[in-house]
Amino acid sequence: MASHPPPPQFVRLAAHPLRWQLLIELAASDLRVRDLVALAGEPQSLVSYHLRLLRDGGLVTTNRSSFDGRDTFYHLDLDRCSGALTEAGALLHPALRPSLPGAAGGRVLFVCTGNSVRSPIAEALFRHHTGGRVDVASAGNRPRTGGLHPDAVRVLREEYGITVTGQHPQHWDTLSGRRFDYVISLCDRARESCPDFPGDPRRVHWSVPEPSGHPAVARAAADIDIRVRNLLPLFKEVSP
Repeated sequence: MASHPPPPQFVRLAAHPLRWQLLIELAASDLRVRDLVALAGEPQSLVSYHLRLLRDGGLVTTNRSSFDGRDTFYHLDLDRCSGALTEAGALLHPALRPSLPGAAGGRVLFVCTGNSVRSPIAEALFRHHTGGRVDVASAGNRPRTGGLHPDAVRVLREEYGITVTGQHPQHWDTLSGRRFDYVISLCDRARESCPDFPGDPRRVHWSVPEPSGHPAVARAAADIDIRVRNLLPLFKEVSP
């Protein structure tokens, strides 16, 4: 009998029903343990155990909440998952490649507290990657006076070739009558206070720590860019 290598680590990790459910939930949004416990309907000790295995396997990372330091948000590394899926498919047969289904929707709102760094970076990157074919906006509950933060403007220009002269911080109350398909918070504080919008949009959270200084803003932008590019396949009219 021919011997075969064991299944790839990603397959072994994802094959467990609870870990697969955790991966699915975290693919949609950064979540806390108590959020995952409620969604999975399993004891916290069991959920925490399987989260630790996913962390040890490099699929999940953590970030301390800037709203409540006692909380930790779990984040799924979709780029790592994509690479692992591709590798697993190639081991089974070279012709196999993973694909992502499209879903309807074309209006996105990004929010953070000051609407001066994280959410406008997300707005600019999303508009850039979609060629302006999807309606996108950003806002906050305490918008910064004096325009976008200079480091955000500089990073977008130097790292991504994007000019944002038309973007300005705005309060999310000015968008209260607009409908969105997705409302994505990039700030732990904004996640807690973001209002409801008409049409029951899907709420997603990206726990991106508030950056201070040009290098930190550049790192935050790189993180946001990965998340934005992983969001694109959800829009049928956009090619990632």
